[in-house]
Amino acid sequence: MRWILPEYVEDILPAEAMRIERLRRAILDLFFSQDYQLLIPPLLEYVESLLTGTGHDLELRTFKVVDQLSGRTMGVRADITPQVARIDAHLLNRKGVTRLCYCGSVLHTRPRSPGATREPIQIGAEIYGEPGVAADLEIQRLLCDSLALAGARGARVDIGHVVVFRSIVREAEVGAELEAELLEALQKKDVPGIASLTRKLPAKSRNALVLLPELYGGKEIIEKAAKELPRFADLGRALATLRALSQACPIPTGFDLAELRGYHYHSGVVFDAYCDGVSGAVARGGRYDEVGKAFGRARPATGFSVDLRSLASAKARKK
Repeated sequence: MRWILPEYVEDILPAEAMRIERLRRAILDLFFSQDYQLLIPPLLEYVESLLTGTGHDLELRTFKVVDQLSGRTMGVRADITPQVARIDAHLLNRKGVTRLCYCGSVLHTRPRSPGATREPIQIGAEIYGEPGVAADLEIQRLLCDSLALAGARGARVDIGHVVVFRSIVREAEVGAELEAELLEALQKKDVPGIASLTRKLPAKSRNALVLLPELYGGKEIIEKAAKELPRFADLGRALATLRALSQACPIPTGFDLAELRGYHYHSGVVFDAYCDGVSGAVARGGRYDEVGKAFGRARPATGFSVDLRSLASAKARKK
């Protein structure tokens, strides 16, 4: 039948479209009230620009087409955040702190979670030019305010920090191949595999890496990590950031120091937000200071994006 849509691609009918639009307006108004400025990046770009600095994960999720005018390969965006980073680096070129926001559709080659659409509507906010924990706290607060505005039930945030793992492997002078193997083992929480991979490392680093998969839970995890992990300077600063976030977050928080999603993209805090009625994360974010460097202008950066369609659907189910 010619009118059947591709798998995990759906029409949005009037009732749902109105819920999404009302929520879009409310969240953007929240962003505007905090001095965030709106951007509307293009739906597709040349892949060299679209995927710069994003790592392998985003490349696998990006649809690619051939430009009929130039013959070059173009990509349909799978995430708007790298586009905003490019605009901040090349077009705005501002000094000092810049606050930007956006809302638009993205397209994924595969659903991000079971049953999810391949055409999410992404709404988000980013801060550029502020390297300190104040920006991380502001982004966390803005995310929580967005979830509260949407009436999200059972909202909670899981937080990690890629520098915890990164500082341990750097102090141990681990090579790129072993680092990749350890990264994969940590994502699987494969403690025997980690023990096998680290058998030739110094005892301090080996013990720390074996411990990481066990460091998940509530706020007490941060103090346990501070007590039992090596006292490397970068690691200590990472734990101080997590401690500040845990004290300031108005909704329940969990911590997982083996959570390394977007390891080659993020440079600090990473977090996922969840709520009742949505399978998988309803929002994702974190710090990504290195992406601006890939565009030729290094800028501290942190932000988040919300799956607007999922959030609006959860709100409808609540009603």
